[in-house]
Amino acid sequence: MIAPQFATAQAVTVVENKPKQVTLSSRDLSIRFGGHIAVNQVSADFHAGELTVIVGPNGAGKTTYFNLLSGQLMASTGQIRLGEHDITQLGAAARTQMGIGRGFQLTNLFPHLSVLENVRLAAQSRANKGFRLFSIWSDHAELIERAEACLQQVSLYHRRHEQTAILSHGDKRKLEVALMLALEPDILMFDEPTAGMSVDEVPVIINLIQAIKQDQQKTVLLVEHKMDVVRSLADRIIVLQDGCLVADGDPSAVMASDAVQQAYLGKRPNVITTREHDHA
Repeated sequence: MIAPQFATAQAVTVVENKPKQVTLSSRDLSIRFGGHIAVNQVSADFHAGELTVIVGPNGAGKTTYFNLLSGQLMASTGQIRLGEHDITQLGAAARTQMGIGRGFQLTNLFPHLSVLENVRLAAQSRANKGFRLFSIWSDHAELIERAEACLQQVSLYHRRHEQTAILSHGDKRKLEVALMLALEPDILMFDEPTAGMSVDEVPVIINLIQAIKQDQQKTVLLVEHKMDVVRSLADRIIVLQDGCLVADGDPSAVMASDAVQQAYLGKRPNVITTREHDHA
Protein backbone atom coordinates (compact mmCIF):
# COMPACT_ATOMS: atom_id res chain seq x y z
CA MET A 1 0.00 0.00 0.00
CA ILE A 2 1.62 3.24 -1.19
CA ALA A 3 0.63 6.64 0.15
CA PRO A 4 -0.70 9.07 -2.50
CA GLN A 5 2.44 11.21 -2.42
CA PHE A 6 4.46 8.12 -3.38
CA ALA A 7 2.04 6.81 -6.02
CA THR A 8 4.31 7.58 -8.96
CA ALA A 9 7.38 5.96 -7.43
CA GLN A 10 8.69 2.63 -8.67
CA ALA A 11 8.59 -0.15 -6.08
CA VAL A 12 11.65 -2.33 -5.59
CA THR A 13 11.31 -5.73 -3.92
CA VAL A 14 13.74 -6.82 -1.23
CA VAL A 15 14.24 -10.56 -1.82
CA GLU A 16 14.19 -12.93 1.16
CA ASN A 17 16.90 -15.62 1.25
CA LYS A 18 14.67 -18.24 2.85
CA PRO A 19 11.04 -18.56 3.88
CA LYS A 20 10.17 -17.68 7.46
CA GLN A 21 7.23 -18.69 9.59
CA VAL A 22 4.55 -16.00 9.52
CA THR A 23 3.29 -15.57 13.07
CA LEU A 24 1.27 -12.35 12.80
CA SER A 25 -0.11 -10.55 9.79
CA SER A 26 -2.41 -7.72 8.76
CA ARG A 27 -4.26 -7.46 5.48
CA ASP A 28 -5.65 -4.17 4.17
CA LEU A 29 -5.95 -3.00 7.79
CA SER A 30 -7.61 0.37 8.27
CA ILE A 31 -9.17 2.46 11.01
CA ARG A 32 -11.15 5.68 10.72
CA PHE A 33 -11.79 8.27 13.38
CA GLY A 34 -14.62 10.30 11.91
CA GLY A 35 -13.34 11.47 8.54
CA HIS A 36 -9.69 10.80 9.40
CA ILE A 37 -8.05 7.57 8.23
CA ALA A 38 -5.37 6.92 10.84
CA VAL A 39 -4.21 3.58 9.34
CA ASN A 40 -4.88 3.05 5.66
CA GLN A 41 -4.96 -0.47 4.16
CA VAL A 42 -1.72 -1.66 5.76
CA SER A 43 -0.66 -5.20 4.86
CA ALA A 44 2.38 -6.75 6.54
CA ASP A 45 3.64 -10.16 7.66
CA PHE A 46 5.72 -10.62 10.80
CA HIS A 47 7.96 -13.64 11.29
CA ALA A 48 9.39 -15.81 14.05
CA GLY A 49 13.05 -15.05 14.67
CA GLU A 50 12.78 -11.55 13.26
CA LEU A 51 12.78 -8.09 14.85
CA THR A 52 10.82 -5.54 12.85
CA VAL A 53 11.11 -1.86 13.65
CA ILE A 54 8.24 0.42 12.64
CA VAL A 55 9.34 3.97 11.93
CA GLY A 56 7.77 7.12 10.60
CA PRO A 57 7.22 10.78 11.47
CA ASN A 58 4.92 11.90 14.28
CA GLY A 59 1.29 11.21 13.40
CA ALA A 60 2.22 8.51 10.88
CA GLY A 61 -0.03 5.91 12.54
CA LYS A 62 2.66 3.76 14.20
CA THR A 63 1.10 3.49 17.65
CA THR A 64 -2.40 3.23 16.18
CA TYR A 65 -1.24 0.29 14.07
CA PHE A 66 0.27 -1.28 17.20
CA ASN A 67 -3.04 -0.79 19.01
CA LEU A 68 -4.88 -2.52 16.17
CA LEU A 69 -2.53 -5.50 16.22
CA SER A 70 -2.70 -5.89 20.00
CA GLY A 71 -6.46 -5.34 20.29
CA GLN A 72 -6.61 -1.99 22.08
CA LEU A 73 -8.43 -0.71 18.99
CA MET A 74 -10.81 -2.50 16.63
CA ALA A 75 -10.22 -2.16 12.89
CA SER A 76 -12.74 -0.43 10.65
CA THR A 77 -11.82 -2.77 7.79
CA GLY A 78 -9.22 -5.43 7.06
CA GLN A 79 -8.00 -8.54 8.82
CA ILE A 80 -5.47 -9.57 11.48
CA ARG A 81 -4.25 -13.17 11.71
CA LEU A 82 -2.25 -14.85 14.45
CA GLY A 83 -0.83 -17.90 12.73
CA GLU A 84 -3.86 -19.58 11.18
CA HIS A 85 -6.35 -17.80 13.44
CA ASP A 86 -8.38 -14.75 12.46
CA ILE A 87 -8.20 -12.53 15.56
CA THR A 88 -9.65 -9.37 14.02
CA GLN A 89 -12.68 -9.31 16.32
CA LEU A 90 -10.88 -10.41 19.50
CA GLY A 91 -10.11 -7.95 22.29
CA ALA A 92 -6.77 -7.27 23.90
CA ALA A 93 -7.23 -9.75 26.76
CA ALA A 94 -7.99 -12.63 24.41
CA ARG A 95 -5.01 -11.78 22.21
CA THR A 96 -2.77 -11.67 25.28
CA GLN A 97 -3.89 -15.18 26.24
CA MET A 98 -3.06 -16.30 22.70
CA GLY A 99 0.52 -15.06 23.00
CA ILE A 100 0.64 -11.39 21.98
CA GLY A 101 2.51 -9.27 24.51
CA ARG A 102 2.17 -5.51 24.28
CA GLY A 103 4.25 -3.24 26.48
CA PHE A 104 2.03 -1.98 29.27
CA GLN A 105 1.34 1.73 29.52
CA LEU A 106 2.31 3.45 32.76
CA THR A 107 -1.36 3.84 33.68
CA ASN A 108 -1.66 0.02 33.80
CA LEU A 109 0.73 -0.26 36.73
CA PHE A 110 -0.58 -0.63 40.28
CA PRO A 111 1.20 2.34 41.91
CA HIS A 112 0.49 1.38 45.52
CA LEU A 113 1.68 -2.22 45.17
CA SER A 114 5.31 -3.23 45.27
CA VAL A 115 7.34 -3.71 42.13
CA LEU A 116 7.37 -7.47 42.74
CA GLU A 117 3.62 -7.64 43.30
CA ASN A 118 2.98 -5.93 39.96
CA VAL A 119 5.02 -8.51 38.09
CA ARG A 120 3.64 -11.37 40.17
CA LEU A 121 0.12 -10.40 39.10
CA ALA A 122 1.16 -10.57 35.45
CA ALA A 123 2.72 -14.01 36.01
CA GLN A 124 -0.43 -15.07 37.86
CA SER A 125 -2.60 -13.99 34.93
CA ARG A 126 -0.39 -15.97 32.54
CA ALA A 127 -0.89 -19.05 34.73
CA ASN A 128 -4.68 -18.54 34.44
CA LYS A 129 -5.00 -18.04 38.18
CA GLY A 130 -6.64 -14.64 37.88
CA PHE A 131 -5.80 -11.27 39.39
CA ARG A 132 -6.28 -12.03 43.07
CA LEU A 133 -4.55 -9.05 44.63
CA PHE A 134 -4.50 -10.42 48.15
CA SER A 135 -3.66 -14.07 47.48
CA ILE A 136 -1.51 -15.81 50.07
CA TRP A 137 2.05 -15.41 48.79
CA SER A 138 3.13 -18.85 49.98
CA ASP A 139 0.54 -20.34 47.60
CA HIS A 140 2.35 -18.81 44.66
CA ALA A 141 6.03 -19.48 45.28
CA GLU A 142 6.55 -20.43 41.63
CA LEU A 143 4.93 -17.18 40.49
CA ILE A 144 7.13 -15.13 42.80
CA GLU A 145 10.20 -16.93 41.44
CA ARG A 146 9.11 -16.15 37.90
CA ALA A 147 8.46 -12.50 38.79
CA GLU A 148 11.87 -12.16 40.41
CA ALA A 149 13.54 -13.62 37.31
CA CYS A 150 11.79 -11.02 35.14
CA LEU A 151 12.95 -8.23 37.44
CA GLN A 152 16.50 -9.56 37.23
CA GLN A 153 16.31 -9.26 33.44
CA VAL A 154 15.39 -5.56 33.60
CA SER A 155 17.77 -4.72 36.47
CA LEU A 156 15.00 -4.01 38.97
CA TYR A 157 15.47 -6.94 41.32
CA HIS A 158 17.10 -4.72 43.96
CA ARG A 159 13.95 -2.56 44.03
CA ARG A 160 11.48 -5.41 44.12
CA HIS A 161 10.01 -4.56 47.54
CA GLU A 162 9.65 -0.84 46.87
CA GLN A 163 6.33 0.79 46.10
CA THR A 164 5.85 1.26 42.37
CA ALA A 165 4.70 4.86 42.81
CA ILE A 166 8.18 6.02 43.88
CA LEU A 167 9.99 4.64 40.82
CA SER A 168 11.51 7.05 38.33
CA HIS A 169 9.98 7.26 34.88
CA GLY A 170 12.82 5.19 33.46
CA ASP A 171 12.38 2.46 36.07
CA LYS A 172 8.63 2.39 35.40
CA ARG A 173 9.41 1.75 31.72
CA LYS A 174 11.65 -1.14 32.80
CA LEU A 175 8.79 -2.44 34.93
CA GLU A 176 6.48 -2.35 31.89
CA VAL A 177 8.93 -4.64 30.09
CA ALA A 178 9.10 -6.97 33.11
CA LEU A 179 5.29 -7.23 33.11
CA MET A 180 5.33 -8.24 29.47
CA LEU A 181 8.08 -10.82 30.04
CA ALA A 182 6.02 -12.34 32.86
CA LEU A 183 3.24 -13.03 30.36
CA GLU A 184 5.68 -15.21 28.35
CA PRO A 185 4.37 -14.05 24.95
CA ASP A 186 5.42 -15.46 21.59
CA ILE A 187 5.03 -12.02 20.02
CA LEU A 188 6.54 -9.07 21.87
CA MET A 189 5.52 -5.52 20.98
CA PHE A 190 7.60 -2.63 22.30
CA ASP A 191 6.33 0.93 21.79
CA GLU A 192 9.31 3.26 22.27
CA PRO A 193 10.68 1.25 25.20
CA THR A 194 13.55 3.67 25.87
CA ALA A 195 11.42 6.84 25.91
CA GLY A 196 12.12 8.93 29.01
CA MET A 197 15.12 6.86 30.05
CA SER A 198 18.49 8.33 30.93
CA VAL A 199 21.52 7.54 28.80
CA ASP A 200 22.71 5.11 31.47
CA GLU A 201 19.37 3.24 31.56
CA VAL A 202 18.93 2.69 27.82
CA PRO A 203 21.53 -0.12 27.42
CA VAL A 204 19.61 -2.34 29.87
CA ILE A 205 16.57 -2.40 27.61
CA ILE A 206 18.57 -2.57 24.38
CA ASN A 207 20.59 -5.54 25.65
CA LEU A 208 17.40 -7.26 26.83
CA ILE A 209 15.73 -6.86 23.43
CA GLN A 210 18.94 -8.09 21.77
CA ALA A 211 18.76 -11.21 23.94
CA ILE A 212 15.07 -11.78 23.17
CA LYS A 213 15.62 -11.56 19.42
CA GLN A 214 18.11 -14.44 19.59
CA ASP A 215 15.19 -16.77 20.29
CA GLN A 216 14.10 -17.94 16.84
CA GLN A 217 10.63 -18.76 18.17
CA LYS A 218 9.94 -15.15 19.19
CA THR A 219 8.57 -12.40 16.98
CA VAL A 220 9.53 -8.87 18.04
CA LEU A 221 7.89 -5.63 16.88
CA LEU A 222 9.31 -2.29 17.91
CA VAL A 223 8.17 1.29 17.40
CA GLU A 224 11.18 3.56 17.81
CA HIS A 225 12.23 7.11 16.88
CA LYS A 226 15.89 6.89 17.86
CA MET A 227 17.83 5.95 14.75
CA ASP A 228 20.79 4.57 16.70
CA VAL A 229 18.43 2.15 18.46
CA VAL A 230 16.83 1.23 15.13
CA ARG A 231 20.18 0.47 13.52
CA SER A 232 21.37 -1.64 16.44
CA LEU A 233 18.25 -3.83 16.64
CA ALA A 234 16.42 -4.04 13.32
CA ASP A 235 16.36 -7.13 11.14
CA ARG A 236 13.73 -5.39 9.05
CA ILE A 237 12.19 -1.92 8.91
CA ILE A 238 8.77 -0.83 7.79
CA VAL A 239 7.88 2.83 7.32
CA LEU A 240 4.46 4.36 7.85
CA GLN A 241 3.51 7.82 6.67
CA ASP A 242 0.05 9.37 6.77
CA GLY A 243 -1.28 5.98 7.86
CA CYS A 244 0.10 4.15 4.80
CA LEU A 245 2.90 1.62 4.52
CA VAL A 246 5.45 3.28 2.23
CA ALA A 247 8.55 1.11 2.67
CA ASP A 248 9.31 -2.38 3.94
CA GLY A 249 12.50 -4.43 3.83
CA ASP A 250 16.16 -4.73 4.70
CA PRO A 251 17.30 -1.96 7.11
CA SER A 252 20.13 -0.67 4.94
CA ALA A 253 17.94 -0.47 1.84
CA VAL A 254 15.01 1.10 3.65
CA MET A 255 17.14 3.65 5.52
CA ALA A 256 18.65 4.73 2.21
CA SER A 257 15.28 4.87 0.44
CA ASP A 258 13.62 8.10 -0.58
CA ALA A 259 10.58 7.16 1.52
CA VAL A 260 12.66 7.47 4.69
CA GLN A 261 14.62 10.44 3.39
CA GLN A 262 11.38 12.32 2.78
CA ALA A 263 9.76 11.23 6.04
CA TYR A 264 12.70 12.41 8.15
CA LEU A 265 14.51 14.95 6.00
CA GLY A 266 11.76 16.34 3.78
CA LYS A 267 13.30 15.15 0.49
CA ARG A 268 11.14 14.27 -2.52
CA PRO A 269 11.03 10.52 -3.35
CA ASN A 270 12.10 8.78 -6.54
CA VAL A 271 12.36 5.13 -5.52
CA ILE A 272 10.75 3.22 -2.69
CA THR A 273 12.14 0.04 -1.21
CA THR A 274 9.28 -2.28 -0.36
CA ARG A 275 8.63 -5.92 0.36
CA GLU A 276 6.01 -7.81 -1.58
CA HIS A 277 3.48 -9.76 0.44
CA ASP A 278 1.76 -13.03 -0.37
CA HIS A 279 -1.94 -12.19 -0.34
CA ALA A 280 -2.99 -15.75 -0.83
